[in-house]
Formats: sequence, C-alpha cells, structure tokens
Amino acid sequence: MLGSSVRSATGGWMMALALAGCAFTPVTNNDAVKQVNSLPAIIAHRGGTGDAPENTLEAIRLSVEHHADAMWLTVQLSKDGVPVLYRPADLAALTDAKGPVAAYTAAELGRVNAGWSFRRSEAYPYRDHPVGIPTLREALHAVPATMPVILDMKALPAGPQTQAVVRVLDEEHAWQRVSIYSTEADYQRSFAAYPQAKLFESRDATRGRLVRVLLKQGCVDAPAEHAMTAFELHRALTVVEKFTLGEGRSDVQATLWTPATVACFRQKPDVRIVAIAVNDADDYRMAACLDIDAVLADSPEKMAAIRDSIALPLRCARSKASSER
Repeated sequence: MLGSSVRSATGGWMMALALAGCAFTPVTNNDAVKQVNSLPAIIAHRGGTGDAPENTLEAIRLSVEHHADAMWLTVQLSKDGVPVLYRPADLAALTDAKGPVAAYTAAELGRVNAGWSFRRSEAYPYRDHPVGIPTLREALHAVPATMPVILDMKALPAGPQTQAVVRVLDEEHAWQRVSIYSTEADYQRSFAAYPQAKLFESRDATRGRLVRVLLKQGCVDAPAEHAMTAFELHRALTVVEKFTLGEGRSDVQATLWTPATVACFRQKPDVRIVAIAVNDADDYRMAACLDIDAVLADSPEKMAAIRDSIALPLRCARSKASSER
C-alpha cells in the first residue's frame, strides 16, 4: 500500500505521529501496569498469503488447520460476472497468465495457476502443483460455517460486483458470517442498499479520525455504535509542512493505533477494531495491550504460535497519560 499524505503546520505534528503509540509494551515489574486477559483474534490475510498462494483454497485450508479465527478474502469479478478471489490488477503479478481478471471467465480463471509466483525459500513449490483462482462460492464452501469471513472488494465499477456478491451471499445464506470491506468508498455506498450487509466504515473516515487524534485535534467524531473499523498498526506517512514561501516534506513511519486513538474509537459501545499488518510478536503484544479486537496477519501459522506462547494475564505498561487519569 502506498503511504498517505498528511498536511501539517508545525514540525511538532510530525513528531507526534512518529512517536505515538510507544507506551503500551509488555513489562515484568512495574507499578503502573495494565493486565490483559484476552488476546486479539487472528484474521488470515488473503487466506494466509504468507503460508500459501493468496486467496486460494489451499491458503484457506492451511489457515483453518493453523487455527485462524477469521478469513479475509479479496474479490473481483470475472468476465462472465462471477465473483472470484484475486487481488492485483493484472494476473501477471501472481499467476502464469496476464491481463485483468475481467478478461477471463470464471472457468478459465480456475485453470490459471494462482501459485505460480509463490516462493518458499528458493523454491516455487506450486509451479509443479498448480492451484487455480477459486470463485467466492467455492471459498465459502471451504471456510467452516462458524468462521467469520471479511470480503475485501477490489476493482471498479462497484455496482456490478456488489450485485454479483449479493446473489452469492443470498444463495449461500452467508450474510450472517460475512462482512464487507473496501478501500473504495463506492462499495460502502453500493452495499448500503442492502440492510443485511455488515460494512466496515470507509477507510477515509478511519484514516481521518486516526490522524486528527494523533495530531492533537481531539476526538470530535467517534464512530457510531456497532461500527467496524480497520487500519494498519504502523504506516508510512508523508508529512507536508506549509510555510509562507513553500512547503517541506518528511517521510514518517507512524503508529496509528495508540491508547488515545483506541479510546476515541471506543467512545460508543461495541465498536470493533482490526489492526492491519500485524506480523510479529512485538506488534501482536502491542495490539493485545491496546485491546485491539483482531489483527490481520499474513501467516496464521506463525501468529498462532506467537499467540500460544503468550501467558495470560499479559502485563502491559500503561502510558503516562493513562496512569495519570
């Protein structure tokens, strides 16, 4: 994902972004501690892209085997109007074919080797054991009925894909276990026509709220009750400082989920938070200490082992602001 641009008037704003979120860390002996008695759920990113070719039935199978708690799958529309699982704009990025998904029928995509570019150490294990691009319907059959599924909508226009996904969810009676996410606000608008749809709030809304809190503008627009939100735990940002005679730009690796931002998002009841791109033990513990509901991880196998190694209660150092309240 590309870095976001954040406009600022002072260098102090950049410092706030760069340093935010460092306070909640595991501790062994500290008077000002917070004890955490549960750990974030593990969502398999694109079915578990670190363990198998992403968005394939093989990835789904392994993520279930590795005890992932939920499945995140990426959806596009085939030439014949069938929702299928694939992420990049061009098939050449991951497969032995080329061109957009929309140039092929679902049957043709099923014969494409979605594991062509998957690499493990120095080998490409799926070049001799091809795995096709599955349909959404096939994926729903492969995911246990009790496991939540998050569908990340890719490709535009949104209307035709929304209608095709709605048909599958209706026919599979899958609305109760499926939530809809997209970086494209058009999908929030198109799925809003279906009251049974469970939607993550728009990425723009989540990003804007996070940045306003981090830049000390306050929590002026907390999410509505029962909202679902998702954003990266850490993210590269470009801070733009405006001067009288020009501007300055600085690249910052910012931590977006912090005690302050989580508190803002939790103003209303039952707001659920997913931290994206949590792939190591330190970040998983940070997410736990922040009371994040779930993390989006590339390797459920690795993250499940990390989760199993953490003894509860987990002791977390409180931020200075939290301990003084």
